[in-house]
Amino acid sequence: MTVAPQQLANAVRALSMDAVQAANSGHPGMPMGMADAATVLFTRYLKFDPAAPRWAARDRFVLSAGHGSMLIYSLLHLTGYARPTIEDIRNFRQLHSPCAGHPENFELAGVEATTGPLGSGFAAAVGMAIAERHLNAVFGDDLVDHKTWVIAGDGCLMEGINHEAVGLAGHLKLGRLIVLWDDNRITIDGAVDLSSSEDVAARYAASGWHVVPCDGHDFDDVARALDAAISDPRPSLVAVRTIIGKGAPNKQGTSATHGSPLGKDEIAAARETIGWTAAPFEIPADVAASWAEAGARGGAIRAAWDDRLASSAERAEFERRMAGALPEGDAFAAYIDSLIANPPTVATRKSSEMALEAITAAMPELIGGSADLTGSNNTKTKSTKPLTADDYSGRYIYYGIREFGMAQAMNGMALHGGVIPYGGTFLVFSDYCRPAIRLAALQRTRSVFVMTHDSIGLGEDGPTHQPVEHVQSLRLIPNLDVYRPADAVETAECWKLAVEKADGPSLLALSRQNLPPLRLAAESENLSGRGGYRLRAATAPRRVILIATGSEVHVAIEVAEALEAEGIGADVVSMPSTDRFDAQPQAYRDEILPDVPPEDILRVSIEAGTTIGWERYTMARGLRFGIDGFGASAPAEALYEHFGLTARAITPKVMAAVRK
Repeated sequence: MTVAPQQLANAVRALSMDAVQAANSGHPGMPMGMADAATVLFTRYLKFDPAAPRWAARDRFVLSAGHGSMLIYSLLHLTGYARPTIEDIRNFRQLHSPCAGHPENFELAGVEATTGPLGSGFAAAVGMAIAERHLNAVFGDDLVDHKTWVIAGDGCLMEGINHEAVGLAGHLKLGRLIVLWDDNRITIDGAVDLSSSEDVAARYAASGWHVVPCDGHDFDDVARALDAAISDPRPSLVAVRTIIGKGAPNKQGTSATHGSPLGKDEIAAARETIGWTAAPFEIPADVAASWAEAGARGGAIRAAWDDRLASSAERAEFERRMAGALPEGDAFAAYIDSLIANPPTVATRKSSEMALEAITAAMPELIGGSADLTGSNNTKTKSTKPLTADDYSGRYIYYGIREFGMAQAMNGMALHGGVIPYGGTFLVFSDYCRPAIRLAALQRTRSVFVMTHDSIGLGEDGPTHQPVEHVQSLRLIPNLDVYRPADAVETAECWKLAVEKADGPSLLALSRQNLPPLRLAAESENLSGRGGYRLRAATAPRRVILIATGSEVHVAIEVAEALEAEGIGADVVSMPSTDRFDAQPQAYRDEILPDVPPEDILRVSIEAGTTIGWERYTMARGLRFGIDGFGASAPAEALYEHFGLTARAITPKVMAAVRK
């Protein structure tokens, strides 16, 4: 028996309203409103295979309007993914169910990106589309030729990140990116026209997008619009006019269906309206079989692709990149040896560029970029020609002044696989990127954020550009490795750690001002990998441990030398990463920072930023030198003098504390 598309869509409606009701929490309106259009997409257009959910050549589907998570959970279950099971859906939004309130990529195969913060999924999809075009240029149509599909709501299109992502996608002419806009004209507060009167279609058209409208409840009209989008070389916005909560007779079309369960009476009325007689969480056999058939249609497509891959001369390299494995050999070893042989006095942003010259030549999967600060971030190398609409084989993206869009596009590239993205801006503008940095950590993407001009050391640009609280606040994000290296060797070590970390992002905070070389001897291990290590051991009886990061490590060395001249032994601990240090075995941490009374050993921190947080290492009676206000506009040397971050200012205070 042939099942009508309307009944297939009604299965999505039923599961969505039942799950939200059982949880007494969630958003039934969007899944019910978009059920028809999503049914067309998943049964006729989307290229996927539930039997191989990580198949490299699959289309990517991103539910940017992540509050409507029951839409994707219903679709994954109905099309035959191993999970979510019907029991998972029964436990929607409950502890240990993979059906979280918003889709999380680490919970379910088939969820390509963690979404929920509106607009972020859209921007990640732009990154996925960039990765697809780049890998297509490298490996050709036989191995890489797929689309990126998005379902987005009014909120996704209002958020500021949307403007950044739309501009970037239009500029790069990402024609395999197709966004279905759930144009239901409702937000939480009520009608969209309460807060917005912009011409969305005109904005997209002005940004180089193809725009096509359709009736979201007419299956053939949806297909017509998707066909038009596929045939157009530009990225496409399909304006899908829908009724939020479609099928709920008393609440559809209103904000009452947006973020609350429908209630038992309205669900009963909806069942009658759509002709759904099955019990809650039950799918009629014919409907289930028809959905399973739709889900299985990708199997033959995947088998043909597997045959092409098996006969491809590029198979090994393609599989290596998609698996996230790094090239054989150590791209860093010879470079670090050269730094030991000829120690440079350079800013760590320059040290980063030098490291990138070595590793971008050896690692073709690295794709760099900058938010209009290429010459300041030092993120472009000889190996990274521009990635443009005319040449997707390039490996450097000029993102323009789009910090948030850049960071989230990087996440999308990393989630797509086959590339390792890095991108730069000033550290103070990490505030513009922060939601994307947090999402990178949450969804475990291998994104590398290059943040230069990391302190008052940037000088005359003044307090608007001088980060004070940023490094410490970024350290608060779980699963984000924050590095603040002290010289060229530490910078190279931190880059090595960043590209080797496959299950989370890294952030490098780099100086504008030149720093002296401190690591002058070869080591058998990557000391920065310890997070903190003893850079200089006391020669006199140890009374002080100086802990410093980045541009202040050489200040700590000068303080130690002054103390030693007075017979006060001082260790210097360079701590490029507190995250890494905290993860070390207790025995190692006790060796570096022995747990002894403060009257025996005084711990001192030195960092050109907020002192809050350093008491974890200095203990309550230790000393903390930093900046707990804003900076000022002056040359870097004058600022370090003014804020007391010099050996001349610090040494007498340490001596006084030791001799109390």
